[in-house]
Amino acid sequence: MTLFVVLLLAFVASHIVLASPPVRDRLAGRLGEGGFRIGYALLSLALLVGAIQAYRAVPPGPLLWVAPAWAWHVATLLMLLASILFVGSLTPANRALAGVPLSERPATGVLAITRHPMMWAFGLWAAVHVVLSGKLDTVLLAGGLGLLALLGSAAQDVKKRAQLGANWRSWEAQTSYWPLGAQLSGRQPWRSLRVGPVPLVGGGLLWLLLTFLHPSLMKAPMVPPWQWSVP
Repeated sequence: MTLFVVLLLAFVASHIVLASPPVRDRLAGRLGEGGFRIGYALLSLALLVGAIQAYRAVPPGPLLWVAPAWAWHVATLLMLLASILFVGSLTPANRALAGVPLSERPATGVLAITRHPMMWAFGLWAAVHVVLSGKLDTVLLAGGLGLLALLGSAAQDVKKRAQLGANWRSWEAQTSYWPLGAQLSGRQPWRSLRVGPVPLVGGGLLWLLLTFLHPSLMKAPMVPPWQWSVP
């Protein structure tokens, strides 16, 4: 458990420290922008893989709570939405990846749901696993990754607002940090929630694949839609 906690904290801390402008600018100046991104990605991947491997070796921890039966069915729908958001964030039509100019990011597809579709996919995944598991080790792993994703995207908004000024504020006026926030506030019509066939089909296939592999991936039970009874 100690190694798992240390690696997880190091993973979270590395993102916070390396994303801070003074540290990032200094390292990018020495390594170049490309070198910094490669180093950042390799360090993040190594710490994440290490934390997951350490998690797999942790003996079953104390059970903090037991999720009600209905939560498993709600979680199934949330994981499907998370899969659609994730696939949609990668498609050229949605242009949600870093480095894409704001002028080429129309608030359509999954970007009409939230301007951080990939991070909210991770956030939904984390929330589902925290609620359904109730085990201390899973709560730490999923909760840490989920908080990093959602707090990191909120911090990115603040940083981009300072860097890009009016351009970023114009982009924010079309979109929302919170899922469906633009529609609930009236900034986008509800008909804007047309994510397109690629995110829907690709997200559905990803959801089916991950739920099927769930037992072999993370020492976890079979889940809907492959098993509808509560584990």
